[in-house]
Amino acid sequence: MRRDDAKLVYVVDTKPEVARALAEPLGAKQADAETALRDANVDAVLIATSTGSHADLSIAAAKAGKAIFCEKPVDLTLPKVEACIKAVRKARVPMFVGFNRRFDPCFREVKRRLDAGAVGKLEQVIITNRDPGLPELRFLASSGGLFLDFTIHDFDMARWLLGEEPVEVFARGAVLVDPRVKSAANDIDTAMVLLRTRSGRMASIMNSRRAVYGYDQRIEVFGDKGMLRAENLTPTTVERFGGEASCHDNPWPNFQTRYAAAYAAELTSFIASVERGKPAAVPPEDSRRVLLLCEAAAKSARTGQPVRMK
Repeated sequence: MRRDDAKLVYVVDTKPEVARALAEPLGAKQADAETALRDANVDAVLIATSTGSHADLSIAAAKAGKAIFCEKPVDLTLPKVEACIKAVRKARVPMFVGFNRRFDPCFREVKRRLDAGAVGKLEQVIITNRDPGLPELRFLASSGGLFLDFTIHDFDMARWLLGEEPVEVFARGAVLVDPRVKSAANDIDTAMVLLRTRSGRMASIMNSRRAVYGYDQRIEVFGDKGMLRAENLTPTTVERFGGEASCHDNPWPNFQTRYAAAYAAELTSFIASVERGKPAAVPPEDSRRVLLLCEAAAKSARTGQPVRMK
C-alpha cells in the first residue's frame, strides 16, 4: 500500500537486518527505538511488535510527544493498559488502537445502516469468527489465551454494534480442535459467548480455531423491523451450477487477505486524525473496556457462571 499523505522515516525491529531489509526499499532507515523517538521530524509511531511490548513502547512514544498507532491489545493486563492511558492523557497525544474490523467496508456499511434505522430497534447481534487452522502451539502459549488473543476482536465489534456496554458475560469454552492446546498452552480452542446490555440487547459470539473451508467471518444484526447481514468474502463471485449441486469459492484463507481493505482504512483514519488534530477513532479507553470483557469471559468459562460487569 503506497500513500502520499505520510512518509516512512524509520523501521525498528529487534533484528536490525530484518528492519533494514524492509526500510531500504521504501526509502527509510533502520534504527533503534530511542533514535526514532528522538527525531523531531517523526510525527507518529506505528507499533506492531509482540503484544508484551505494546504498552511500554506506547508510553515511550507518548513521552516523546508522538501520535501513536498501536496494534491490539495495548496489553494483556489491566494495570499496564491503565498506565498507558495515563501516560497518553498526560502527554496529550492521540492514540489509536488497531481494532481493524471496525474498518472493514462491509461491516462499516452494516453499522451505517443500523444507525440509520434500517432494522428498527436493535435486539440481537450475532458474530461468527473462526480461524482456518490452529496457530503454532508456541504462539498460543504466549498469546494470552483464546479470549484475549482471538475473541477480543469480537468483543470490540459487539460493543461497537450494540451501542451499549454489556453488563453481563456468559462464556463456555472447550478443547475440540486439538488436545495439545490444553496440554501445551493451557488454553481452549472453541468458545461461545453471550453478552447482555442493561436494556436487554444481546450479542452472541461463536469462535473456533479451525474452519476447514477458510477464514469464517460473518456478522448479523437483528431488530424489530428486519435484519442486516454481512457474509464471508470470497476470492471471486463465480458460481458453478450442475445437475448434482451448485458451488462457489470458499472464503479467503487468512486474515491478511480478508482484512486487507480494513488495514488500509484504519491507517487512513489514524493519519487523518493526526493531520486534523482530531481524537482517534479507536482510543485506548476502548482497549481497556474490551480487556475487561475478555477477563469476564475467561472467569465465566472457568466457573461456569455468568459474570456481572462493574
